[in-house]
Amino acid sequence: MSSETLFRRITDYRHRPDPYPLYAELREAGGVARQESGAYLVGTYHEVNALLHDPRVSSDLRNRSEPDPGFPVPEGLPPAFIGIDDPEHDRLRRLTMRQFGPPCSPGRVDALHQEMQGIAEELADGLAGRDRFDLVDDFAFPLPVTVICRLLGVPPEDVQKLHTWADTVVASLDFAPGEDPGPRRRAAQEARMTMGMYLGELAEERRGSPAGDMLSGLVNDDGPEGRLTDLELMVTTVLLLIAGHETTVNLITNGMLTLLRHPEELERLRAHPELMPGAVEELLRYEPPVQMLPQRTALADIEIAGVTIPRGVPLILVLASGNRDPLRFPEPDRFHPTRADNQHFGFGSGIHNCFGAPLARLETQIALTTLLRRLDTPRLLEDPPEYRNSPVLRGPRHLPVALT
Repeated sequence: MSSETLFRRITDYRHRPDPYPLYAELREAGGVARQESGAYLVGTYHEVNALLHDPRVSSDLRNRSEPDPGFPVPEGLPPAFIGIDDPEHDRLRRLTMRQFGPPCSPGRVDALHQEMQGIAEELADGLAGRDRFDLVDDFAFPLPVTVICRLLGVPPEDVQKLHTWADTVVASLDFAPGEDPGPRRRAAQEARMTMGMYLGELAEERRGSPAGDMLSGLVNDDGPEGRLTDLELMVTTVLLLIAGHETTVNLITNGMLTLLRHPEELERLRAHPELMPGAVEELLRYEPPVQMLPQRTALADIEIAGVTIPRGVPLILVLASGNRDPLRFPEPDRFHPTRADNQHFGFGSGIHNCFGAPLARLETQIALTTLLRRLDTPRLLEDPPEYRNSPVLRGPRHLPVALT
């Protein structure tokens, strides 16, 4: 089959349970393949890595030579810093990072450790005495969404409406061949604006009266570069809330699914929980929650792997394919929790690498360790399970598990 149809086939929902043979086809075709839309797919490790660090590759959709109907330039709120380039990206990221991690807030994530453990234990208590449960609805979603809302300072009673808005925004990353994406895009823009206004108003209530949360820090920070503008604050907090739980839900769910498919490794980790940090790194390589970055653009003619990618055309960097490249990882299709030299793309790389990675790692380590310790005989009820529509943020929509 033609390599020009790979993106269409990858995004076909029928391949959501197992896109990896298609990624292998991409690598066998040379790793760089022009698609019928004119975009270029890139799926070999070293080429993906080079482009993630290449300043001639833009994350700003406004740099495309022609509008992409699949990824239109956002209307309403401007793009968040993951969707713009330096130097503005660097400024916004640094202002945000001051409230999240070192050097200005070095203990913020570590301080949540006990609270995250408590939330995980409480959720595990809720599974006691049940014959079956849905890992997504009953555990993998409530944990990270509760953590990110507490980190930001969102009242518990408002969590559900934020979840509804976030689901609508993430649905705009879905692909359905032959479907008009317009209604989903418009719904996502409206939800993003509504969420931004809500978070902006919440932050404004804490201006001059900080409550120790991240919203308070962002709205009251008088650092050397000043504060975020009101609009920047809205855009940034929407990004933090969505990115702060959506990918972690998938990481926890993909992780438990992988362990249930590999019972010998599950038992090994149950007996040796100290191996869990390395296992999470392998899960990020083996079943990453973010499969691809479809919103990159060449700012100049770029030659890579013998192919010239013209200026202004879309680039789709298939991170999950690079993670399975046999030229980089021995036995790439094997789940190997103690794998050495595991420099995966689970959190991207380059200037746009996920700065929330420490939080996601810690949440997943706590989640999986708690589940293995508290659940004696878990087993899958459906394999493959029902997947979410998105090929970008890939993970099961439900994961029914039996306990007897």
